[in-house]
Formats: sequence, structure tokens, C-alpha cells
Amino acid sequence: MVNRLAQSQSLYLRKHSENPIDWWPWCDEALETARSENKPIFLSIGYSSCHWCTVMEGEAFSDRAIAQYMNSQFIPIKVDREERPDIDSIYMQTLQMMTGQGGWPLNVFLTPDERIPFYGGTYFPVEARYGRPAFLEVLQAIRRFYDTEKGKVEAFKAEILENLQQSAALSAGTAELNREIFQKGWELNTGIIAGSNPGPSFPMMPYAELALRGTRFNFDSKYDSKQVCTQRGLDLALGGIYDHVAGGFHRYTVDATWTVPHFEKMLYDNGQIVEYLANLWSAGIQEPAFESAIARTVEWLKREMTATAGYFYAAQDADSFNTSEEVEPEEGAFYVWTYSELEQLLTDEELVEIQAQFTVTRGGNFEGKNVLQRHQPGKLSATVETALAKLFAVRYGGNPDTVKTFLPARNNQEAKNESWPGRIPAVTDTKMIAAWNSLMISGLARAAAVFGNLDYLELAVNAANFILDNQWQNGRFQRLNYDGQSAVAAQSEDYALFVKALLDLHQASLNLGNGEATQQLPNSQFWLEKAVQVQEEFDEFLWSVELGGYYNAAKDVSGDLLVRERSYIDNATPAANGIAIASLVRLALLGPNLEYLDRAEQALQAFSSIVRDAPQACPSLLSAIDWYQHSTLIRTSPDLISGLISQYYPTAVCQIEADLPEGAIGLVCECLTCKEPAKTQEMLLAEIQQSQRRG
Repeated sequence: MVNRLAQSQSLYLRKHSENPIDWWPWCDEALETARSENKPIFLSIGYSSCHWCTVMEGEAFSDRAIAQYMNSQFIPIKVDREERPDIDSIYMQTLQMMTGQGGWPLNVFLTPDERIPFYGGTYFPVEARYGRPAFLEVLQAIRRFYDTEKGKVEAFKAEILENLQQSAALSAGTAELNREIFQKGWELNTGIIAGSNPGPSFPMMPYAELALRGTRFNFDSKYDSKQVCTQRGLDLALGGIYDHVAGGFHRYTVDATWTVPHFEKMLYDNGQIVEYLANLWSAGIQEPAFESAIARTVEWLKREMTATAGYFYAAQDADSFNTSEEVEPEEGAFYVWTYSELEQLLTDEELVEIQAQFTVTRGGNFEGKNVLQRHQPGKLSATVETALAKLFAVRYGGNPDTVKTFLPARNNQEAKNESWPGRIPAVTDTKMIAAWNSLMISGLARAAAVFGNLDYLELAVNAANFILDNQWQNGRFQRLNYDGQSAVAAQSEDYALFVKALLDLHQASLNLGNGEATQQLPNSQFWLEKAVQVQEEFDEFLWSVELGGYYNAAKDVSGDLLVRERSYIDNATPAANGIAIASLVRLALLGPNLEYLDRAEQALQAFSSIVRDAPQACPSLLSAIDWYQHSTLIRTSPDLISGLISQYYPTAVCQIEADLPEGAIGLVCECLTCKEPAKTQEMLLAEIQQSQRRG
């Protein structure tokens, strides 16, 4: 017997389709049923590759006693946060208000009339353990509280709603966004990735990206920004967070030493990390491990994460099966190695070198098995590369040179029933998410520009073209695509990150657009025109005329939300408004429309109070301030473009100029003012560097 979620396109929702709980998707009918029956809503939010979401699905949500009580006393609603980040954002904020912490699965209890939460938590076990109460006891206590403490429910509801509304309004600040504000924010955010952390290690790419920007300034700081940024790159490229056998980065490591990952691979992390490592290289930090990690990650992307239509899949699970007879998958099974396996697979010489280069011991570093983590940077030896290729063959059933496509397991049944040539792979969530694809497009475009790699550019172009050709319904941008069917109105992060991706393709196409091999690819002007078109729609439907900045969702598709939020706080992905403001400045540089600059200034002012008072929450807004204060347009001839775009000029855009003044090789403009025409390369570079550091 299956429930309503069986027909859902979402992999996460379908995972709950055989639960005895009578789940509803988030819809008007579910919300009206709660109102008419006066039953509190149990809202549970998660995502397909979330480990503890999977655990709770197999435990509490599969328990018949819990389901019987839940079905009679509540209206249970399931939401995939990757489908509806606007809903997730609101209720995650309320959980943090109530408990001081958050995470997934996100489980909150809502009043049936106004959908305001009055209790919440994350993982609830079937039996009391880990210092957490048994879930059935929680349900019974919540229902008693709702029925007998109406006054307290109303008071609690009013407080939560008032706090939400105040947070969403965020009155426009009066802080002057000067050099001092930027430097203070840069210092605080650099300290976040520079400091030692006793807990889990996350990539935190928006913070690392801002820190890297500071390397071009001579700030009086306690941090050596170049060293901090290099170390973050080394942690990523050498650590267990990176899959040294087959490429791709895991979500985070559970320790402070970057050793044992939480094994899911998310597209959004990989896009940002590829862009960051390429930027490190372009800034002169040319560590071979960075180039290798980019190359192997792109191979993973092509082999396992790219649909035949050209777009990129969303994620791969942390858990997988060792055998088809197992009932539950095991965390990391696809990725880890026992010492005895390595002894059997490798020659004595290979094993000695693997142990010299990686954290490999008889006892292992993860539940008796080994996660590979490199000891030192540099180029790997041919012997080690041969050993890694043997491990690849065990996983995939063939050598890296021959296994170019590895079809995904779309659910646990496919994973267990398919005859795999190697290990049973983790399940892949094959939906297309516009925002996450955009992050990967940007990463590929930047790597293509830095390394002059046409393959990277073609991969990015294919994904961008898929979005342009398939993600508009009735003239409106759509966030998701399930096997060719677009769904769910795009949100601010989709618009903001796709505009950025199109602008990144514009720059990369200038760099790689001169050879015969690129004649089949769209030219740079095509990408700029598309960016302008998407930006126009973004401005029309999500711009806040009253407050400035962009709402998370358009007014005509947000009637089911408690409040309309504007994203400005960075999480695993950068906040939409920070990215959007930077793109507005870029568009103002590349075209004659100065309304973009006005809008960027208005948006920055809208968030100026949060930048001043809590800069550690919003590194992307600080990066946008950098763009606003140091924006630079470089106009030069095609033969000089490549050498400029491949360098690290983080607030510059290039444009081919056919009509330069006599004797000039380039023009450098600082937003509204142009410098003296440069007549030599030395003069041109000096003007660019001065413009990038001015103020």
C-alpha cells in the first residue's frame, strides 16, 4: 500500500511513499484539510541525500504505532527542500528561533489555520536515545499541548510571527558601505576559515571566495590571506572530502582534520569548489593537486552526473549497498577500502607508495576501513596513479580510460537489482535544479578560461543551453526538470546564479572564442544578451520596489508562504542577493544601461545594516560591495583577451574593442571613468591592477 507521495516526481518524497504515514505533499488541499478538520500540521522537510532523513524514514516514519497516531491526530506533510527552498528557509528560521539550532530532517508542528509553528526539532528516534525523546511521546505531548493550552499556543504563535515579519522586513540601513566596512567584513570572514574548528569541516565556499579577494589588497590584518586561501584549497584537494579515486567532492568531513567525509556528493559544492580552485590557480597559487582535482572532478561530472540532454544531476547519496541481499545501505560503502582489499589489489611497490602518500593503515580511519587522504601536495607518481586506477576498476568494473559513462541508480531497488560490473553505487538524484546547474556552469566556465580547456567550456555550454531551451513555461523561468518535464517556478537563487553563469560564459567565450574548434559554440554576445533577458524577468517578478533587493519567490507564486523573505545570509550556497548585486554591476559595465548600477546601489543600501552589524553572516554581500567599489572594465583586442581573462582580477570584466584609439592596445574604465589609453602591455596591466586596488 502506497500513500500520496508515490506519484511525486521528487526522489525524496517517493522514498516515503511506502510509509504507513498518510503523507500529503505541500498543496492547497492538504492545507485546507488541516483547517477544516482543525488538526495541527506535522511538516517534515528534508532532501534525498540527507543521511538522517533516510534514517528517520526507515525508523520513525515506518513505525505503525507512530503512523496510526500521526494519521488520526495530525495532517502530515512532506516537503523536499530542494524543490521548495522558500518553504524550507522560513521554517528553518523558526526552528532556530525556538531551539537555537537547525538541520535536517526539519520537523515542525504548525497551527492549521495560519501555518505558524509552535514546536519543532530535527531527528526524532522511535525509542528515547541520544538524549532525545521517543517520537510517539513527542506526538502525544504536542497534541495535548495544542488541545489544552490554547492561550500558550496563541502567545507562542504571535511571538514567532512577529519575529519572522521583523526579520523579513529588515529595514533599509543607513550605514555607509565604505572601505572600512568592507575591510572589517573581510577580516571577520577570513577568520572564520582561518581558525581551527573542533567540529565538522565544511567547504564554506562563499567565505573562501571573499577571503581570496582580499589577497590583492595590503590590508593591515592578523591573517595572511594568501596562506589562508591556499590552506583551504589544500584541505579540499588533499583531504578525505575529495574522492581521490574517481573525482568529485563530498559534502563535508565529520572531523576537524578533513579526513572522514559525510559521503554524499552535492552538485552545488562541486561547482563552487571547481571555481575556487581555478581562481587560486589564476591568482598564482599553482599547486598541481588543484589542477588534478579539477580535472578528475570534471571526469566524474561527465561520467556520472551529466544527463544525455546536457544538464547535471543534483546529488549522490552517502549510503550504498555492499550486496543486493542487504536491507539497508551502509554509509560510505562505495568509497572506502579495507587494508586486506588493498593488499590483494596492489603490488607491494604500489601499496608502499599508497601508504606513503595517503592515510592507509591496517586499522583504518573509518570503522575499520580506509578513507584516502593525502599527506602532502604535489604531483602524484606514476606508481600511485596506477594504484588509484586499480581501485577505480574495482568500483566501476573498468579502467578510467574506458568507463566514460556510468549510468545512475535512481533508487534503492535499481541499485540492488542492476547487475553492476563493480561495486553497487550510491543512488543518484537525477533531477535538474537550475541554481545548482548554474553553480557548476560557472565553475566550468572559470576553469575553461583559466586553463584554456575547451572541453570544460563545451560541458558548461551544453548545460546552459538545456536550461535556456527547456526551463521556460508560459514565459516564466522554472527551477526544476524531471526527465524532460520542467516544474516549480524559479526562485531568486535560480535567477541570480543563472545570470552569473551566463556572464561567466560570456567571459570564457571571449577567452576561447577565437579558434576553429569553437565555431559551433555560441559567441560571447549571445551569452550577454541571454543574461540581460533573464535579468529583466528577475527584476520584473522578484525585485522589491518597497525595500530593495530580491524576494525569494515571485508574488504570484508565494501565497502559501507566511512571509516573503529576501535571501542575504550565506549557507552552503551563496545568498541570492549577494550574487544578484554583483551581476548588476557586471551588467552595468558591459552595457549602457546604468539602471543596473542604480539597482545595485539600492540593494546594497537595503542590506547595509546587516553588512555592518553581522558581516560574518553575509560574505556574498561583501563580495558584491567589492564589485561595486572596484568594478573595472577592460576593453582590448582579441589577441590580448586570453592573457587577461585567465588572470585573477575578481572585479573586472573584459570586452573586445575593435575601435581603440590610435596607438592604444587597451582601455581601462572604472565604472563611470576611463583611464588614459594604454599603449603598452606594461601600462595596461598597471592600470588594471591600480583599478582593482583603488580606494
